[in-house]
Amino acid sequence: MTAYRRIGRALLRTALQAIPTILVIIVLDFFLLQLAPGDAADVMAGEAGSATEETVAALRSRFGLDLPILHRLFAYLDNLAHFSLGFSPRYNMPVAELIGQRLPGTLLLMLVALAIAVVLGLALGSIMAVFAGKLPDRIISVLSLLFYSIPGFWIGLMLIVLFSVKLGWLPSGGSGTIGSDLTGLHAVLDQLRYMILPATSLALFYVAIYARLTRAAMLEVKSQDYVRTAAAKGLSPFTITTRHILRNALLPVTTMAGMHLGGMLGGAVVVETVYSWPGLGRLAFEAVMGRDFTVLLGILLLSSLVVIAANAVVDLLHAWLDPRIGVR
Repeated sequence: MTAYRRIGRALLRTALQAIPTILVIIVLDFFLLQLAPGDAADVMAGEAGSATEETVAALRSRFGLDLPILHRLFAYLDNLAHFSLGFSPRYNMPVAELIGQRLPGTLLLMLVALAIAVVLGLALGSIMAVFAGKLPDRIISVLSLLFYSIPGFWIGLMLIVLFSVKLGWLPSGGSGTIGSDLTGLHAVLDQLRYMILPATSLALFYVAIYARLTRAAMLEVKSQDYVRTAAAKGLSPFTITTRHILRNALLPVTTMAGMHLGGMLGGAVVVETVYSWPGLGRLAFEAVMGRDFTVLLGILLLSSLVVIAANAVVDLLHAWLDPRIGVR
C-alpha cells in the first residue's frame, strides 16, 4: 500500500470517528446551555426598556424559543443536516454568515499566536536543555513559571500600559487604522501593528508550556544511544542538537500544539475582549451576554471541528517527523 493511500485511509478513518464525537458534543452543549437563566428574548426586551409581556412572548414565538427543549434540539439538528447553523435573533442574520465575518480575524490571530508560541517555546526550551542546571536554564524556568501563572487578561493590560500608554509604540486595540484606505503591503503592515500585542498576550501562556516540554523532551532524547553514536562519529554539537535531538523532541510539542489550537479559542475570548479584536472570541462573549445560544452553539461546533482537524494534521506530521510511527 502506498503512502498516499495510507494517508487517505487515515483521514477517512478520522472523519468517520469524528461524526459521533461531534453529535455528542452538539447534544451536550445544547442541553448545558439550556441551564443558563433567561434567553435572547429577555435580553432584547430588557435592552428595549419598554417591552410588554406580549412583546416578549411574540419574540419567543418568532424565534422558536417557546417550543419544548426536545423540539428545539431536533430543529437544530435538522438545520445542521441541511448545512445551516440557524438564525441569530440578536443580530437578525444567519449564524453562518455572522461567524464567517468574524472567523478570518480569529484564525489569523490564533495562527500567529501559535507560531510565536511554538518558535519561542522551542528556542527557549533548547537553551534550557543545552544549559540544563545552569544560570540560563534557571532564569528561563522562572520566566516560564511566571507566564504560566499570570492570568492572560492581566498580561494583556500590562502590555497595553507598557507599549501603548508609556512608550506609544503600538496601538492599544482594534484590528486596523479606522478610516484608512491602505492597500497591499501597507495594509498588511498596518494590521500587523494591531496584531502584535493580542497575539503576544495569547501566546505567552503557551510559550511557557512548550519551553518546559521541549526541555524535558530534549534531555530525554539526549540520553539515547543514537545521539551518543552521532557524537562518536564526530558530528558537531549544533548538528547533533538540531538534526537528532530537537527533531525527535518535536513529537510531544506538536502533539500539544494540535491540542491547543482549538483551546486557544477560549483564550481568544479574553484577549479579543481586552484588545477589542473583531473575532469569534469576542463574538462568543457577546453571545453569552446576549443569551444568543444559537450563535454560541455554532462557535462551539466550529471549535470542535478545529480540534479534530488539528489532531488529524498532528498525526500526519508525526508520521513525517518519525517514519517509525507510520500512518496505519
